[in-house]
Parts: sequence; structure tokens; C-alpha cells
Amino acid sequence: MGLKQMSAKLKRKQPEKSYDIIVIGSGAGMAIVENAIQAGLRVALVDKGPAGGTCLNVGCIPSKMLVAVADRIMEIREADRFGIRARIESIDFEMVMREMRDAVIPDHKEIHKALRSESRIDYYEGAGRFVGPKELAVNDYRIRGEKIFIASGSRPAIPNIEGLDQVAHLTSETLLQLEALPKSMVIIGGGYIAAEYGHFFSAMGTEVTIVQNRDRLLPTEEPEISEILAFDLSKRLTIYTNAAVTSVRKSDGTYHMLVQRKGETADQTLAAEQVLVAAGRRSNADLLEVENAGIEMDVNGFIKTDDYLQTTQKGIWAIGDANGRQMFTHTANAEADIVWDNAMNGASETINYSAVPRAVFTYPPVGAVGVTAEQAGKTYEILVGTASYSDVAKGMAMREDRGLGKVVLEKESLRLLGFHIIGPHAPILIQEVANAMAIGGQLGALFSGQHIHPALTELIPKTFSNLSEPE
Repeated sequence: MGLKQMSAKLKRKQPEKSYDIIVIGSGAGMAIVENAIQAGLRVALVDKGPAGGTCLNVGCIPSKMLVAVADRIMEIREADRFGIRARIESIDFEMVMREMRDAVIPDHKEIHKALRSESRIDYYEGAGRFVGPKELAVNDYRIRGEKIFIASGSRPAIPNIEGLDQVAHLTSETLLQLEALPKSMVIIGGGYIAAEYGHFFSAMGTEVTIVQNRDRLLPTEEPEISEILAFDLSKRLTIYTNAAVTSVRKSDGTYHMLVQRKGETADQTLAAEQVLVAAGRRSNADLLEVENAGIEMDVNGFIKTDDYLQTTQKGIWAIGDANGRQMFTHTANAEADIVWDNAMNGASETINYSAVPRAVFTYPPVGAVGVTAEQAGKTYEILVGTASYSDVAKGMAMREDRGLGKVVLEKESLRLLGFHIIGPHAPILIQEVANAMAIGGQLGALFSGQHIHPALTELIPKTFSNLSEPE
């Protein structure tokens, strides 16, 4: 019997089941599963685990539990600004990590148990892959769905660095299993993850070096934001920009790295107890072999979708990190609601991605929405305005001398195009502007109500007091 005949025979032996709805991924995809159950549809959930998705298990929740500890440490260290003499006697790293895991694991187990016991869905624990336009193979089954929703998430992107694949290294996921605090660490990358974990580990006492191949930290944010963040972080860690790790090796328990810096002829050698790769994330779409379903991906491996989040294969939608439009949990959840209405109720809803707020929970934290001045200037004539935290009474009371707010407006219409904040509570402050941008970006949405005095929210209108054209 030839290979083709054997393969066909094996395929025929696989149990086959058909569903109204197939959902791939148990993060944001769970909203679609719940809707399908309530609608009385035949629904299958395919998930390689861990149940609950990236945010709960290895992303937002555990990382922010760690960052919260680092924030308290820094507040104590900076208490002398208020005339308070305080010191930290010890930090129980093992307890910090254990409490983080103890908070996450029960939720994961509860979700897993609920999925296993839910009689109204078929739960396939495994890495599914497409074998046809509406057909997947998972474990020993072949399943078909009238409508399929891909919410498969993402995984750490690993850069092509000589020797990196030959040594064990940390990612934002595996570092959550650490039980002992590293004495030293090199972080490869300079985006959100690098900034947050640079803050965490340096606050805990690790000697941290960030190696960023771009010209600044958080390169997609405003230059002023990056400058303030780098200035503050550089007080307790080392930052190399315009630098690239070209090779990694490990000997006698120590990682040795060659770093090539722009403008320098000789490579620099760095040594550290741990290496954290924080070079972004990549979609899991390739693991699903979506090309077998006629689903196209872009050059970065994200699934192409139209304005209504349908893929290039009719009847299949992609949300969250799978499509890469905005890789935030709140965006994935919003997309889940929209695709359900579009797919099941005949709606034609879209998301205003220009109004999606974002935050970086470093120290000081960053909150932003919309485009930067540089991005906006490519399309519009613009005005920009800035204000310092110390320009408002509450900021002055907090002795906050480095926080900043920056607004970007279309010059002719005065429509909001972007707003950027760095300083205490920035991720909270930005929400007011995000709400205004979500309903059209007209300034009335910001100025119709009163701002409490004294409160940090006064920073928002204060940024409009010195508008000017960018130089």
C-alpha cells in the first residue's frame, strides 16, 4: 500500500464531528463560546492550553502582580522626596513569585474544570490544525464547523541570534517560574515587555542591562515619553540603544553575549546570570497551518482580516493577537463581541482602532491613545500641546517633577488625534481621552464637564493651554 493510500485510510478512521461553531483559543474566544452556548448551538472549543488564555496565565495578570510589588518598592525608595526616611530591610522574592502563581493557578484550574464538565460544548484539549477550509484535525479527531473563530493568541518572538537557540533563556512566560532572584540579567528588547520587566527585576535588586536595537525605549511612543522613561530607569539599570546582541553562549552558569553598538567598531561583551528575550510576540496562526484553509497571513505572520474581522476564507474570523491589529486583551475582548454580531446577527460592525488606549506598566507608567505627532504629521497639519504634572496643583502636591502630558490635534478641526502621558496613574488618566476619541474626538467631550480641583485629571485640559505647530 502506498503512502497516499495509507494516509487516506488513516484519515477515514479518524472520528468526524460537525458543529455550528468552532472556537480556537480559550482567552478572548470564551466570550464567543458563551454566546454560542446561550444560543443553543453545537459548539466546539479547541485549545492547546493553558485554559484561560495568555492574559490570565502568562500575560496581563501575573505580570501586573509582579509590577505592583516593584511599584511599592520604588515608592518607598523615593519617599525622601516628602521628607520621609525609610528603608527596605529585605525583599522575599520567593514569596512574591509564589503568591503570583497562587493567584493565577486556581483560576486556570477552575476554568479547565468548568470546560471539562460543561456538557453543552465539546472541549478538545490539543493543538488543532486546519486540514481544509472548514475542517480541523485535533488529537484523534477531525472536526468541521459552519463558522470558525480563531482566537489562538501569540507566543514570544525569538530573534535570530547566533547561539540563542542552543541555550536555555527566559521569556515573559518562562520567567514566571523563577524561584530565585537572578543577580544579573540582560534583557534583549526595548518595548513594553522589556520596560516592565526591567522595572520589576531592577526594583527587586537584579543588576539589569537592556539592549535595544532601536534608537530609544518604547520606539512607538512619543520621543518625550521615551526620554523621561529612559532617564528614570537609567538611575537603576543600564540601557544600550542602537545596539544588538549578535551572539549568546553559556559557560560555567554564566551567559556571555557579544553586543554590536552603532558607531562603534569593536563588539562589547556582556555577562549575566540570566538572559530575558523580550523582543515582542508573534501570532500562533502558523501553528494552525491556516494556509490549508485558504487563510492568508501578512509578512509578519498575522492573519489578514477585513474591516469586519473576517479572514480571506469566508465564514472564518480572527481576533486578538491572531490578527495583530492591536495586541491588547481589551481589544481582543471588544473584537470578540463584534465578530459575534457580524457573524451571527448579520451586523457590519467595525472597531475604531485609532481610539484604542494602551499602557505600559513600568515606572513611571505610560498611558496613550491614538497616534504620535510624527505619525499624525504625515497626514495632517497638526497642533501639539504639553503640560507637566507640576503645572497642576495635585501634581505639585505630589512633588511630581517629571510627569508629562502631550496632546496631538488636527489643526483645522481641532479633532483629537492622540494623547500621551507618562507619570503616576497615567493608565487611568488616559481613559478620559480614550472615551472622547471613541465618540469622534471632539473637544466638547473633554471640556463639557468639570475637572475636580485639585486632581491629576486637570492635566488633561492643561495640555491645551500652549498649543503650537510642531517644529
